[in-house]
Amino acid sequence: MVDSLANTEINSQRIAAVESCFGASGQPLALPGRVLLGEGVLTKECRKKAKPRIFFLFNDILVYGSVVLPKRKYRSQHVIPLEEVTLEPLPETPRAKNRWMIKTARKSFVVSAASATERQEWISHIEECVRRQLRATGLPPSTEHAAPWIPDKATDICMRCTQTRFSALTRRHHCRKCGFVVCAECSRERFLLPRLSPKPLRVCSLCYRELAACKRREEEEEEEPGVGSPGQQSYLSGAGAGASSGDEEDSDEDKEGSGDGDWPSRVEFYASGVSWSAFHS
Repeated sequence: MVDSLANTEINSQRIAAVESCFGASGQPLALPGRVLLGEGVLTKECRKKAKPRIFFLFNDILVYGSVVLPKRKYRSQHVIPLEEVTLEPLPETPRAKNRWMIKTARKSFVVSAASATERQEWISHIEECVRRQLRATGLPPSTEHAAPWIPDKATDICMRCTQTRFSALTRRHHCRKCGFVVCAECSRERFLLPRLSPKPLRVCSLCYRELAACKRREEEEEEEPGVGSPGQQSYLSGAGAGASSGDEEDSDEDKEGSGDGDWPSRVEFYASGVSWSAFHS
Protein backbone atom coordinates (compact mmCIF):
# COMPACT_ATOMS: atom_id res chain seq x y z
CA MET A 1 0.00 0.00 0.00
CA VAL A 2 2.84 2.40 0.86
CA ASP A 3 4.76 1.68 -2.33
CA SER A 4 1.71 2.03 -4.56
CA LEU A 5 0.83 5.45 -3.10
CA ALA A 6 4.31 6.96 -2.83
CA ASN A 7 4.98 9.81 -5.24
CA THR A 8 1.42 9.78 -6.61
CA GLU A 9 -0.64 12.88 -7.28
CA ILE A 10 -3.52 11.72 -5.09
CA ASN A 11 -1.17 11.24 -2.12
CA SER A 12 0.30 14.72 -2.62
CA GLN A 13 -3.19 16.19 -2.73
CA ARG A 14 -4.22 14.42 0.48
CA ILE A 15 -1.15 15.65 2.36
CA ALA A 16 -1.63 19.19 1.03
CA ALA A 17 -5.22 19.12 2.28
CA VAL A 18 -4.06 18.15 5.77
CA GLU A 19 -1.46 20.93 5.79
CA SER A 20 -4.12 23.41 4.65
CA CYS A 21 -6.47 22.41 7.48
CA PHE A 22 -3.77 23.00 10.11
CA GLY A 23 -2.67 26.22 8.42
CA ALA A 24 0.28 28.24 9.65
CA SER A 25 0.05 26.71 13.13
CA GLY A 26 1.09 23.28 11.82
CA GLN A 27 4.43 22.14 10.50
CA PRO A 28 4.96 21.09 6.85
CA LEU A 29 4.11 17.43 6.34
CA ALA A 30 5.05 16.81 2.70
CA LEU A 31 8.34 14.90 2.38
CA PRO A 32 9.72 12.65 -0.39
CA GLY A 33 8.45 9.12 0.21
CA ARG A 34 5.93 10.12 2.87
CA VAL A 35 2.47 8.58 2.39
CA LEU A 36 -0.82 9.40 4.09
CA LEU A 37 -2.35 6.00 4.83
CA GLY A 38 -5.38 6.77 6.95
CA GLU A 39 -7.31 9.38 8.84
CA GLY A 40 -10.21 9.63 11.22
CA VAL A 41 -11.67 11.01 14.41
CA LEU A 42 -10.84 9.23 17.66
CA THR A 43 -11.76 10.10 21.23
CA LYS A 44 -8.69 11.04 23.25
CA GLU A 45 -8.87 10.76 27.02
CA CYS A 46 -7.61 14.15 28.19
CA ARG A 47 -7.02 15.39 31.69
CA LYS A 48 -10.46 16.92 32.20
CA LYS A 49 -12.59 14.71 29.95
CA ALA A 50 -12.56 12.67 26.75
CA LYS A 51 -12.46 14.85 23.63
CA PRO A 52 -12.64 14.24 19.86
CA ARG A 53 -9.33 14.55 18.03
CA ILE A 54 -8.48 14.21 14.34
CA PHE A 55 -5.74 11.64 13.65
CA PHE A 56 -3.67 11.12 10.50
CA LEU A 57 -1.54 8.02 9.99
CA PHE A 58 1.46 8.43 7.70
CA ASN A 59 3.98 5.72 6.93
CA ASP A 60 6.52 7.33 9.30
CA ILE A 61 4.57 9.61 11.68
CA LEU A 62 1.27 9.85 13.53
CA VAL A 63 -0.30 13.32 13.56
CA TYR A 64 -3.24 14.51 15.64
CA GLY A 65 -4.91 17.76 16.56
CA SER A 66 -8.04 19.50 17.77
CA VAL A 67 -11.06 19.89 15.52
CA VAL A 68 -12.25 23.47 14.97
CA LEU A 69 -14.35 22.84 11.85
CA PRO A 70 -14.64 19.21 10.64
CA LYS A 71 -12.59 18.63 7.45
CA ARG A 72 -11.84 22.34 7.23
CA LYS A 73 -9.81 23.61 10.17
CA TYR A 74 -7.65 21.90 12.80
CA ARG A 75 -5.20 23.21 15.38
CA SER A 76 -2.80 22.12 18.16
CA GLN A 77 -0.89 19.82 15.83
CA HIS A 78 1.13 17.02 17.45
CA VAL A 79 3.58 14.89 15.45
CA ILE A 80 4.77 11.52 16.80
CA PRO A 81 7.56 9.56 15.02
CA LEU A 82 6.30 6.01 14.57
CA GLU A 83 9.59 4.41 15.59
CA GLU A 84 8.85 5.73 19.11
CA VAL A 85 5.33 4.27 19.28
CA THR A 86 4.12 1.20 21.15
CA LEU A 87 0.45 0.24 21.33
CA GLU A 88 -1.35 -1.45 24.21
CA PRO A 89 -4.93 -2.69 23.71
CA LEU A 90 -7.07 -2.05 26.78
CA PRO A 91 -9.79 -4.32 28.20
CA GLU A 92 -13.44 -3.60 27.52
CA THR A 93 -15.72 -2.36 30.28
CA PRO A 94 -19.41 -1.41 30.15
CA ARG A 95 -18.49 2.28 30.15
CA ALA A 96 -15.20 2.16 28.22
CA LYS A 97 -15.11 0.38 24.87
CA ASN A 98 -12.83 0.17 21.83
CA ARG A 99 -9.85 1.68 23.68
CA TRP A 100 -6.11 1.34 23.37
CA MET A 101 -3.07 3.22 24.62
CA ILE A 102 -0.53 5.00 22.45
CA LYS A 103 2.77 4.96 24.34
CA THR A 104 5.96 6.94 23.66
CA ALA A 105 8.91 8.04 25.78
CA ARG A 106 7.58 11.61 25.95
CA LYS A 107 3.84 11.06 26.28
CA SER A 108 1.34 8.22 26.61
CA PHE A 109 -2.41 8.54 26.26
CA VAL A 110 -5.60 6.54 25.72
CA VAL A 111 -7.80 6.79 22.64
CA SER A 112 -11.00 5.01 21.59
CA ALA A 113 -12.70 4.40 18.26
CA ALA A 114 -16.34 4.48 17.25
CA SER A 115 -16.47 0.69 16.86
CA ALA A 116 -14.48 -2.46 17.48
CA THR A 117 -13.84 -2.73 13.74
CA GLU A 118 -12.32 0.74 13.53
CA ARG A 119 -10.26 0.06 16.65
CA GLN A 120 -8.77 -3.04 15.07
CA GLU A 121 -8.11 -1.22 11.79
CA TRP A 122 -6.23 1.54 13.55
CA ILE A 123 -4.18 -0.86 15.67
CA SER A 124 -3.25 -3.15 12.77
CA HIS A 125 -2.31 -0.28 10.44
CA ILE A 126 -0.25 1.55 13.06
CA GLU A 127 1.58 -1.61 14.13
CA GLU A 128 2.41 -2.46 10.52
CA CYS A 129 3.75 1.05 9.93
CA VAL A 130 5.82 0.85 13.12
CA ARG A 131 7.33 -2.47 12.00
CA ARG A 132 8.22 -1.04 8.58
CA GLN A 133 9.69 2.10 10.12
CA LEU A 134 11.84 0.13 12.57
CA ARG A 135 13.16 -2.04 9.72
CA ALA A 136 13.91 1.06 7.65
CA THR A 137 15.73 2.88 10.45
CA GLY A 138 17.39 -0.14 12.05
CA LEU A 139 16.22 1.03 15.47
CA PRO A 140 15.09 -1.37 18.20
CA PRO A 141 11.50 -1.18 19.50
CA SER A 142 10.97 1.44 22.18
CA THR A 143 11.02 0.05 25.72
CA GLU A 144 10.76 3.24 27.82
CA HIS A 145 7.38 4.92 27.94
CA ALA A 146 5.96 7.91 29.78
CA ALA A 147 3.25 7.14 32.31
CA PRO A 148 -0.24 8.13 31.13
CA TRP A 149 -1.94 10.77 33.25
CA ILE A 150 -4.80 9.50 35.35
CA PRO A 151 -7.85 11.69 34.52
CA ASP A 152 -8.87 14.27 37.10
CA LYS A 153 -12.31 12.74 37.51
CA ALA A 154 -10.82 9.39 38.58
CA THR A 155 -10.29 10.59 42.15
CA ASP A 156 -11.54 13.24 44.55
CA ILE A 157 -8.59 12.86 46.93
CA CYS A 158 -4.80 12.93 46.60
CA MET A 159 -3.56 9.53 45.46
CA ARG A 160 -0.44 9.79 47.63
CA CYS A 161 -1.46 11.12 51.06
CA THR A 162 -5.12 10.04 50.58
CA GLN A 163 -6.01 12.89 52.96
CA THR A 164 -6.32 16.05 50.86
CA ARG A 165 -9.70 16.41 49.18
CA PHE A 166 -9.77 18.37 45.93
CA SER A 167 -12.12 21.31 45.48
CA ALA A 168 -12.44 24.55 43.57
CA LEU A 169 -9.73 25.98 45.82
CA THR A 170 -7.57 22.87 46.19
CA ARG A 171 -6.41 21.97 42.72
CA ARG A 172 -5.16 18.72 41.29
CA HIS A 173 -1.62 18.18 40.02
CA HIS A 174 -0.04 15.31 38.11
CA CYS A 175 3.24 13.58 38.87
CA ARG A 176 5.27 13.49 35.65
CA LYS A 177 6.85 10.15 36.60
CA CYS A 178 3.88 7.99 37.64
CA GLY A 179 0.93 10.03 36.30
CA PHE A 180 -0.91 10.00 39.66
CA VAL A 181 -3.28 12.81 40.65
CA VAL A 182 -1.73 14.48 43.70
CA CYS A 183 -2.09 17.56 45.89
CA ALA A 184 0.35 20.47 46.00
CA GLU A 185 1.91 19.32 49.28
CA CYS A 186 2.61 15.85 47.88
CA SER A 187 4.17 17.26 44.70
CA ARG A 188 6.39 20.05 46.00
CA GLU A 189 9.57 18.60 44.51
CA ARG A 190 11.00 18.85 41.01
CA PHE A 191 13.25 16.39 39.21
CA LEU A 192 14.95 16.50 35.83
CA LEU A 193 13.43 13.92 33.48
CA PRO A 194 15.46 14.44 30.28
CA ARG A 195 13.10 12.40 28.09
CA LEU A 196 10.24 14.76 28.94
CA SER A 197 11.75 18.21 29.34
CA PRO A 198 15.06 20.11 29.68
CA LYS A 199 13.68 21.64 32.90
CA PRO A 200 12.95 19.91 36.24
CA LEU A 201 9.35 18.72 36.36
CA ARG A 202 6.80 18.23 39.12
CA VAL A 203 6.97 14.78 40.71
CA CYS A 204 5.18 13.27 43.69
CA SER A 205 6.98 12.70 46.97
CA LEU A 206 7.32 8.93 46.45
CA CYS A 207 8.73 9.21 42.92
CA TYR A 208 11.08 11.97 44.06
CA ARG A 209 12.58 9.77 46.77
CA GLU A 210 12.99 6.86 44.34
CA LEU A 211 14.49 9.03 41.61
CA ALA A 212 16.84 10.81 44.01
CA ALA A 213 18.03 7.51 45.52
CA CYS A 214 18.64 6.07 42.05
CA LYS A 215 20.58 9.17 41.01
CA ARG A 216 22.74 9.04 44.13
CA ARG A 217 23.59 5.39 43.50
CA GLU A 218 24.60 6.19 39.92
CA GLU A 219 26.83 9.05 41.06
CA GLU A 220 28.44 6.94 43.77
CA GLU A 221 29.31 4.29 41.20
CA GLU A 222 30.82 6.89 38.87
CA GLU A 223 32.51 8.98 41.54
CA GLU A 224 36.29 8.87 41.72
CA PRO A 225 38.26 9.50 44.97
CA GLY A 226 38.38 13.21 45.76
CA VAL A 227 35.80 14.12 43.11
CA GLY A 228 32.43 15.55 44.11
CA SER A 229 29.06 15.05 42.49
CA PRO A 230 28.71 17.98 40.11
CA GLY A 231 25.66 16.64 38.34
CA GLN A 232 23.33 16.27 41.29
CA GLN A 233 21.92 19.78 41.38
CA SER A 234 20.86 19.54 37.74
CA TYR A 235 18.66 16.57 38.63
CA LEU A 236 17.33 17.52 42.05
CA SER A 237 15.39 20.66 42.79
CA GLY A 238 13.38 21.59 45.85
CA ALA A 239 10.08 23.35 46.23
CA GLY A 240 11.73 26.72 45.73
CA ALA A 241 12.59 25.94 42.13
CA GLY A 242 9.66 28.00 40.86
CA ALA A 243 7.32 27.11 38.01
CA SER A 244 8.63 24.29 35.85
CA SER A 245 7.68 23.37 32.32
CA GLY A 246 5.58 20.70 33.96
CA ASP A 247 3.42 23.33 35.62
CA GLU A 248 2.77 24.86 32.24
CA GLU A 249 1.84 21.44 30.87
CA ASP A 250 -0.89 21.19 33.52
CA SER A 251 -3.11 23.35 31.33
CA ASP A 252 -2.07 22.00 27.91
CA GLU A 253 -5.18 19.90 27.43
CA ASP A 254 -7.42 22.73 28.62
CA LYS A 255 -5.91 25.18 26.14
CA GLU A 256 -5.89 22.55 23.41
CA GLY A 257 -9.52 21.73 24.03
CA SER A 258 -10.96 25.23 24.25
CA GLY A 259 -13.41 25.84 21.47
CA ASP A 260 -14.16 22.12 20.98
CA GLY A 261 -17.87 22.81 21.12
CA ASP A 262 -18.74 20.93 17.95
CA TRP A 263 -19.01 17.62 19.84
CA PRO A 264 -19.57 18.37 23.55
CA SER A 265 -19.90 14.74 24.61
CA ARG A 266 -18.97 11.32 23.36
CA VAL A 267 -22.58 10.18 23.13
CA GLU A 268 -23.49 13.02 20.79
CA PHE A 269 -20.19 12.72 18.95
CA TYR A 270 -20.59 9.06 17.91
CA ALA A 271 -24.40 9.01 17.73
CA SER A 272 -24.72 8.90 13.95
CA GLY A 273 -23.35 5.37 13.60
CA VAL A 274 -21.30 6.19 10.49
CA SER A 275 -17.68 5.25 9.96
CA TRP A 276 -15.37 7.85 11.47
CA SER A 277 -12.13 6.52 9.95
CA ALA A 278 -10.84 5.83 6.44
CA PHE A 279 -7.70 4.08 5.21
CA HIS A 280 -6.32 4.72 1.73
CA SER A 281 -5.21 2.19 -0.83
